Amino acid sequence: MNFEEKYNIMKIGGKILGEILKILSHEAKEGVNLKKLNNLAEELIYSYGAEPAFKGYRAPFAAKEYPYTLCASLNEIIVHGYPEENIYLKPGDVLKLDLGLKYQDYFLDSAITIFVEEAKEEVIYLIDITKKALKEVLRIIKPGIRTGDIGWKIESTIEDAGLSVIKDFCGHDIGEFLHGDLQIFNFGDPGQGKLIKEGMFFTLEPMASLGSGEIEKIDDYVFKTKDNSISSHFEVTLVVKENGAEVLTPII
Repeated sequence: MNFEEKYNIMKIGGKILGEILKILSHEAKEGVNLKKLNNLAEELIYSYGAEPAFKGYRAPFAAKEYPYTLCASLNEIIVHGYPEENIYLKPGDVLKLDLGLKYQDYFLDSAITIFVEEAKEEVIYLIDITKKALKEVLRIIKPGIRTGDIGWKIESTIEDAGLSVIKDFCGHDIGEFLHGDLQIFNFGDPGQGKLIKEGMFFTLEPMASLGSGEIEKIDDYVFKTKDNSISSHFEVTLVVKENGAEVLTPII
C-alpha cells in the first residue's frame, strides 16, 4: 500500500479515536466505575468498524497479554492502569485515558489527562504544562530534525515550568504495528538521535509529575510515581509532512 492510501486510512482511524476519547472524557464522572468506561470504549471501537489495539497485546516488558481495551490510570498511576469494576471515580481524581485501535490494518494510539469534577490548582497546572509540551514540540517537527530535538523540547518545556519529566516511557513509530522500533523519549540532546523523515508515522507521549519523576512497577503493566505524586500524560499519533507534523488523533 502506498503512502497516500496508508495516510487516508490512518486519518480516518485517527478521527475515530479522537471522537471516542472525547466521548469517554465526558462520561468520566463522579460515581462511574472504570470498567464501564472500558466497555464503552470497546463498544464504540467496534461500532466504527475498528478493533481494540491493546486487548490481547503483550508488551515486551510484560509476562502476559494486556486484558483490557482501555488503559485508565488514576492519580499517581502513570500508565497502563487497569479499568476495573471496583474502582469508582470521585471528585478530584486525575484520570489518564490511553486508547489504541486498529482500523483497516493500521494502528493508532492516543491519550489524554482529565480531572473529575474539580482539581487543585497545582494539578491543573501540571495538566496544562504537559499539554503545552506536546503543543510546543509539534511546532518543531519537520523532516531533518532528530529525535533528540523532540526529546529536548519536551524536557525543557516541562522542567522550565518547575515540573519533573517522566523519562521511562516514550513515543514510538506506528502504523502496521502498534509499537515499532523507533523510540522517541521525553528527553534528549539537540541534534542527536534518529533522523526524522517525511512520511514517518509516530506518536509523541509527554509525561510529567508533580514529584520527582521516578517510577515504580506495581503490576505486570501498571507503573506509578515512586513518591505517589500526581502524573499527567498526553499522546497523539502524527504523520511527518514536508512542512511539518499533521496530528491524526485530534485531542488538543
